[in-house]
Amino acid sequence: MAEKEKFYITTAIAYTSRKPHIGNSYEIVLTDAIARYKRMQGKDVFFLTGTDEHGVKIEEYAKAAGVEPQAYVDKVAGEIRGICDLLNTSYDKFIRTTDPEHMRVIQKIFKKLYEQDDIYKGEYEGMYCTPCESFWTESQLVDGKCPDCGREVKPAKEEAYFLRLSKYQKKLEEFIESNENFIYPELRKKEMLNNFIKPGLQDLCVSRTSFKWGIPVDFDPEHVVYVWIDALSNYITAIGYDPDGSSDLYKKYWPADVHIIGKDIVRFHTIYWPIMLMALGEPLPKQVFGHPWLLFGEDKMSKSRGNIIYADDLVNLLGVDAVRYYLLSEMPYTSDGSISYETIIERYNSDLANTIGNLVNRTVAMQKKYFGGVVQKPKEPEAIDEELRNFALETVEKVEKSITSYRMADSVEAVLNLAKRCNKYIDETMPWALAKDEAKQARLGTVLYNLLEGIRFLAILLSPYMPETSEKIFSQINSDKKDYSSLSSFGALEAGKSVNDPVPLFSRIDAEKTLAEIAKQQEEAAKEAEKAKPKEIEGLAEISIDDFAKVELRVAKIKDCEPIKRAKKLLKLTVDDGSDKPRQIVSGIAPWYKPEELIGKNVIIVANLKPAKLCGELSQGMLLAGDIGENDVKVVFVDMPEGTKIR
Repeated sequence: MAEKEKFYITTAIAYTSRKPHIGNSYEIVLTDAIARYKRMQGKDVFFLTGTDEHGVKIEEYAKAAGVEPQAYVDKVAGEIRGICDLLNTSYDKFIRTTDPEHMRVIQKIFKKLYEQDDIYKGEYEGMYCTPCESFWTESQLVDGKCPDCGREVKPAKEEAYFLRLSKYQKKLEEFIESNENFIYPELRKKEMLNNFIKPGLQDLCVSRTSFKWGIPVDFDPEHVVYVWIDALSNYITAIGYDPDGSSDLYKKYWPADVHIIGKDIVRFHTIYWPIMLMALGEPLPKQVFGHPWLLFGEDKMSKSRGNIIYADDLVNLLGVDAVRYYLLSEMPYTSDGSISYETIIERYNSDLANTIGNLVNRTVAMQKKYFGGVVQKPKEPEAIDEELRNFALETVEKVEKSITSYRMADSVEAVLNLAKRCNKYIDETMPWALAKDEAKQARLGTVLYNLLEGIRFLAILLSPYMPETSEKIFSQINSDKKDYSSLSSFGALEAGKSVNDPVPLFSRIDAEKTLAEIAKQQEEAAKEAEKAKPKEIEGLAEISIDDFAKVELRVAKIKDCEPIKRAKKLLKLTVDDGSDKPRQIVSGIAPWYKPEELIGKNVIIVANLKPAKLCGELSQGMLLAGDIGENDVKVVFVDMPEGTKIR
């Protein structure tokens, strides 16, 4: 027996910061549909998903929740895996980056790269975005904020290890240009080459010392392995990669046939990850597909916007298969998809209840009514039968072509169109009219056979998207001909067997009533969220005395002051706050004060503010000032000796 062709497919691993919303769930359903389709074709599929569980954000979330980081990620990883299971995804392995085996191999990978000088020790200084766990130079910022997420950044400096991206830049560029389908779709490839690789790659920070929740660098335990090597390497550690000798599973399945990821992390998977593999001497994945986002209306889903929809809420409303169908049918190939309760219900009623559900129900019902359920052997075909036959065979080809190029919405549409064509065939042949003529019983049997065979095609082609619905259809038509190879010809349905009783696949939803109920639930949830917010006094959020006690306010005398040439709004002040040595503060008050007006004045400063660099100058505190009108700022001057503590 010939060995099956292997197919290794992965999702990006989900970050364990919080419960994923339906936009996050799209990727696992998309990947599952591809994996199921490849299995149906007879391939030996390995489908990997999992969770990314280290980093400063997890440390912060755990602290806020009052638990240890491991307990925090255990909870969220459980929620993520629960949603994967709820959505009936057929992953072969669920990896966690806190798995002991993964952590052990990551330490070996890091050490191997260091020993061969692909990783070196240095110092990193730049603007750091905590949510993205990324350092940026001033020139990379957009309006002073993180270019990836648009959030605030802060100056940071620390000792770190770096991966020599620059060493492999030319090799990577040549690989991408000579492997035209490595980055998919084409626009993502152009973006990577033109915006990131060709302008020049900077070496990548791959360790941190400012937090502890990570995999320790075993030969330098002050450092933890940063997200890039830790998270990206899951694709090989999960199947048994080891620098000292990999498993048979790894040798069988690597390189991956495709990484399915969101468009926002294409850079990490097509620049950082390939260079890591090049440095390790391992083959690169065959393809990286960057899919678009699923938006709520026109906005990206987020808790701060209050527009989050969760998978379990949708499943409770529609059922698992209907949710899978919507996710796969609604997402365009390159542009972002959209989700709203209105469109979900509309698609459910039109595509599932009216088109697919109605087709199966009335066909099986007619078979029971006219022939006692027994499937008749078809007789001489007519032209209209050949049209249906050809349409069904062409649908198989369309689905194959669409899934191969990851145009999932197109593949779902092709299957839906087959159901529509079968419904049209009913209208064209009018079985109820044929049933009235005894002489046309053979023709009636042929028409119903063709419809049942069309439905059998439909059930097989639906199975990657809607596996439970597919099984229900097979149960109703009572056919065991479920194999994909049977779609090579039209007519494999077994005559002489009896169909089972028709059972509605999808019940229509009362849109107006359901939307009103959802609106009421959202309103109640918003009220509960409002109650959970800190109490406010005159529009200001209350803090506790303990919160205020953390801020150390101190009187300081301005000893010197000068402008910063590179920044029109900043002044550099040297102040004496009563401590052993002077303190430097950078303040954005240049539009309102000249340096000579400030020298000798006593001011109040925040003395325990974390130092930061502004335009290259170290700032070790902050001046208190007030907004007293539109575009008018006044510094708080006081008649108290320097060193006085304010409380």
